[in-house]
Amino acid sequence: MSEPADGPRSVALVGPYTSGKTSLLESLLFVSGEVGRRGSVRDGNSVGDASAEARARQSGVEVNTATFEYNGTKITVLDCPGSVEFAQETNNALMGADFAVVVCEPDIDRIWTMGRLFKFLDQNKIPHAVFANKIDESSIRVAQLIEALSNISETPLVPCQVAIRDGENVTGYVDLITGNAYDYSDNQASEQLDGTPDSVSSRQEEARTQLLESLADFDDSLLENLLEDKIPSQDEVSSFLRDTLSEANVVPVFMGAAEKDWGVRRLLQAILAIGPGNESLARLRGVDMSSSAPLGQIVKTYISPHGGKISLARVWRGEFADGTVLNGGDRIAGMFSLVGQQQNKISKAGPGDIVGLGRLNKTVTGATIVPQDSPESERLSIAPELPPVYSFAVHASKREDEVKLSAAIAKLREEDPSVLFKLVPDTNDSVLWGQGEMHLRVALDRLKDKYGVALATEIPKVAYKEAIRKPVSQHSRFKKQSGGHGQFGDVHIEIKPLPRGGGFEFENTVVGGAVPKQYIPAVQTGVQEYLVKGPLGFPVVDVSVTLTDGKHHAVDSSEQAFKTAGRMAMTEGMPKCSPVLLEPIYEVVISAPSDFTPNVQRLITGRRGQVLGFSGKEGWAGWDETTFQMPQAEMHDLIIELRSLSLGVGSFEFEFDHLQELTGRLAEDVLAAAQSEEE
Repeated sequence: MSEPADGPRSVALVGPYTSGKTSLLESLLFVSGEVGRRGSVRDGNSVGDASAEARARQSGVEVNTATFEYNGTKITVLDCPGSVEFAQETNNALMGADFAVVVCEPDIDRIWTMGRLFKFLDQNKIPHAVFANKIDESSIRVAQLIEALSNISETPLVPCQVAIRDGENVTGYVDLITGNAYDYSDNQASEQLDGTPDSVSSRQEEARTQLLESLADFDDSLLENLLEDKIPSQDEVSSFLRDTLSEANVVPVFMGAAEKDWGVRRLLQAILAIGPGNESLARLRGVDMSSSAPLGQIVKTYISPHGGKISLARVWRGEFADGTVLNGGDRIAGMFSLVGQQQNKISKAGPGDIVGLGRLNKTVTGATIVPQDSPESERLSIAPELPPVYSFAVHASKREDEVKLSAAIAKLREEDPSVLFKLVPDTNDSVLWGQGEMHLRVALDRLKDKYGVALATEIPKVAYKEAIRKPVSQHSRFKKQSGGHGQFGDVHIEIKPLPRGGGFEFENTVVGGAVPKQYIPAVQTGVQEYLVKGPLGFPVVDVSVTLTDGKHHAVDSSEQAFKTAGRMAMTEGMPKCSPVLLEPIYEVVISAPSDFTPNVQRLITGRRGQVLGFSGKEGWAGWDETTFQMPQAEMHDLIIELRSLSLGVGSFEFEFDHLQELTGRLAEDVLAAAQSEEE
C-alpha cells in the first residue's frame, strides 16, 4: 500500500452549470487562508469567473486557475466552465490535472446533464471524485444520488461519508474512513461529536461495507482481510482508496455545501490523503518517468490586451526556469503562479506544477514543451477536438477593420481553439463555427473588447444550386460593328441535364472548321462564366453543353467574340430548360440518451428530416444514435432545440450528402428572398 503522494497537486473542478463549482473554489481559497474574504459570483467579486465575459453572464466561460497552499502542500485548482458549449475548455484542462472533482447538485432529474462528462472521464481513465454540493437545500439522500450517478458512470461510485439528519435537514456527517462523526458549522470547521448518533449507525455500517467491498474488487489483500472478518485500520482504508483511485478504478463520493464551507476542509484533506499526484497521472498519460529531461504541456492560453499572452503549462517531468528557451524558439519571459487574474512571479517550476508562462508567441494550446537543446522524443496527447455544431456568418462592422480581422481571429483561436473560421466559396460567407450561440457570443465579445474588431452577424446562407430538367438546342450570334474591326461569333449548342452529381461537361462536335479550334476554349469559358449564376440566380450544376456548329468571320472573329457568343447562348437557352432549385441535404447523426430518442425523432421530422435508422451508441450504455438526412436550411439552430429537449447533452455530427430538388412554396420563398437581396 502506498503513502500519500508528495509534491504539488492539481484538481479540476468540473460539473454542470449552477452546480456551484466557482463557489467551491471560493470556499477552498477561504478555508485554506489564501483569501481573507469569500467572493461571490452574484456580487461579481469572485476569484473565479473574473473575465468580463464571465462577469456579464455570471457563468464560467473559460478555465480559471488558482494556486494556494494547504497544510504545506501546493494545490492548483482549475475551475472549469459548466456549460456544454465550453466543453472543449473543460476537456483540455482535464488532460492536465492530477484528478477531477465532479461538483453536482443532489437533483436526480438532472443526472443526464453529466452524461458526456462522466464518459470523457471514464474513456480517458482520469481519476475523479464526486462532491455532492448544496446538501443543505435538498431532501435527496446521497445514497439516492450515488444510485442515479451509477447509471452514467462506468466506474463504481463509493460513499466516503454518511449524512446525519434532523428530520429532512442535514446537520453533519459520519466519515466512513475515520469512523468519526461531525456536526456542520456555517463558515467554520466542523465540530467532532462524541460517538456516532444511533440514527445513522446502521446506514454507516452498510455504507462502509459498500466502500470496502468496492475497494476489495481491486485489492486481493483487502479481499482476504474481509473474508477473514479483519477490520482494516483508518490508514489501511486510506491507502486502499488512494491506490484504487490512482488507477481510476473507483469514484469516491463526498458531500457538503460550498457557500457555507460545509465539507470543504474534508475535501481538502482528501485531496492530500487519497488524491493522486504527478507520478500517478504521468503513468496514466504514458509519460516516460525514467528520464529526468524537462517535459511539459500547454493546457490553456490566456491573452489580455495589457498583460499579453500567458500559457498555462503542466510540468510533467524535470524543471523549467524563467528564461528557458523552448523547442520552437520561444523563450519563457516570466513565470507565474496564478490566483485568478492575479499573477505571482516565480523563478522555476517542477513536476506536478501548473504555472503561467509569459510570451510564448509560437506555442499553442496542447503543445508539448521541452528545452531547446533537449531531444523531442515524446508527444503528449490532447483532448480530441469537438466537432462544431453552430455558426454565424460574420463581417467587420467597420470596413477599415477588415484588414485586422485575420490577426484578431488568430489570437482568438489561441485562447479558444474550438472556434473555427472558414470562408465558404459557394456563398462567399465568412463563417464562425463553435459549440453553440453563447460560445460564439463570447468569442464575438472578445474580438470586440480585446482586439478592437466588432463583427456583425447573420444566419449563414444556404448553398442553393440549380439544375435543369430538359434538353434544349440554342443558336446565338454576337455581332458588333464599330469603326475598324468588328466582333463576330456564331454558335450552336445543345444543353442537356446530367444525373445528380454529374457536375459539368463540355464537348465539341464541330466539323469542317465552322468554328476554328483556337476559339473553342473561348466558347467553353463563356459557358462556364454563365453557370456561376443561372436563370434562378444560383450556381448551375449537373449540366452538359455541346458545341455542335457555328460560323466565324475571317477578320471580325476573336476569342472575346466567341466567349460572348457562348455566354449569350446559355443566357438565352437556359430559361427554356425547365430550371429547378436544388437544396443541399446533409447526413446527420444525433447522439443522445435513449430516454430522449422519441423527442429526437419528432425534432427531425418537424424539420423536414428523414430518419434512416437508430441504434444503441457503441460503448455508451443507455444512449442512442439516430441517423437521418436533413436540408441545410433546417440545421442552423438544430443544436439549440436538441439540447433543450435532452437536458443539454444531445449533440450531432454532420456531412454533406447530396443535392435535392426543392419545389412549391418553399422554393418560391427562397427565390423571392434572393430576388429581394438583389434589389
